[in-house]
Amino acid sequence: MLSLAGKRAFVTGASRGIGAAIARYLAADGAAVAIGYERSASQAEELVSLITAAGGRAVAIQMNAADPASVRQAVDLAASSLGGLDILVNNAGIFRAGPVDELTLDDIDTTLAVNVRAVMVASQAALAYMGEGGRIISTGSNLAERVPGEGASLYAASKAALIGWTKGIARDLGPRGITANVVHPGSTDTDMNPADSPRADGQRERMAIKRYGQADDIAALVAFVASPAARFITGTGLTVDGGANA
Repeated sequence: MLSLAGKRAFVTGASRGIGAAIARYLAADGAAVAIGYERSASQAEELVSLITAAGGRAVAIQMNAADPASVRQAVDLAASSLGGLDILVNNAGIFRAGPVDELTLDDIDTTLAVNVRAVMVASQAALAYMGEGGRIISTGSNLAERVPGEGASLYAASKAALIGWTKGIARDLGPRGITANVVHPGSTDTDMNPADSPRADGQRERMAIKRYGQADDIAALVAFVASPAARFITGTGLTVDGGANA
């Protein structure tokens, strides 16, 4: 039996990488999925076609995570397209790196807008549609808990903010039967951090399992947290990083 049969999910930043894998896993478990994207329309539509060809239900929704109005509109459209909303996966994010004294104000504002404010706005908007059994899951980073190298201060700070947000809303939403959790990927082979990049070997050396993760490794955990089996897990961070932070 599909554990998410009848559930409706919205995954932001889902046209490729970890987000696309999450959308595929949720759909495979029976959920109808809205795929949020910003620029990659063709990839989003390709994913919709893949899911529908397998017997699932999916729709692509354009959104700009840096624009609060666009975020709210996308959540509303996802809910209206799917007939409600049970699962929100806040996966859209950006990575701007550099020495702290070289970060621009635009770097700071845009990173916080996409990685933090969009999560807050989407979570608020989704609550208008969620009831008992609802799930809010955000994609963090193992850098939120440990920063082993230079140049990642801004990104790490933005992902660390999701820990406090998640713990806080878990308290607010627990009485309503809605859980909130954050999943912290480590080095995962995506466009943002490819396994063949010049800095990849150094990242592998920090891991107990010395290989990059795959997007499916993250998606499998998100699908579990979204399922009824995870009904007693809330307000916590779950790290999937091959032991890099061990």
